[in-house]
Amino acid sequence: MDSAEYERKIASRFAAFDQDGNGSIDREDFSKAAASVLAEFSVAARSDRGQALYHGAEAFWQGMAGIADVDGDQRVSREEFVTGAAKRLRDNPQRFGEIARPFLHAVVAVADEDGAGVTPAAAERVLRALGADAQAAAQAAAALDTDGDGRISEEEILTAFAAYCVTPEQPE
Repeated sequence: MDSAEYERKIASRFAAFDQDGNGSIDREDFSKAAASVLAEFSVAARSDRGQALYHGAEAFWQGMAGIADVDGDQRVSREEFVTGAAKRLRDNPQRFGEIARPFLHAVVAVADEDGAGVTPAAAERVLRALGADAQAAAQAAAALDTDGDGRISEEEILTAFAAYCVTPEQPE
């Protein structure tokens, strides 16, 4: 994949992070994502799991800002996201997964309602809460269970997240 194609693909991921659609990614987008997941699973924000999710969202925001907020204005523009993410992720796609780990770990704790792992149905609910349309959420959730055991581990989620960030879009 050439550099321009890679940057176009990274830019397509921008909208998924821009939860409020205002053209930039900021701390509020991460808080909104956490609130949406908590609401979907009826978990109180002040509970241990709720607080862990908000702390994970803050850590994810700090990690993203650290790699992409070039001008230090506490917002990541589309251009900063494209250039920051492309430069830092091209050689190490697992890096973005590691930045997201605290948030994804907390999402797993919220979505794993019985302590046996996240089901594809629960993963689908998370993806819909984060703004994915129903069909895309269903397809992605089904694909997350890479070992076919009916449960999705945190490692399966991290691997898929890193791949999502660096894999080109498939033609429809």
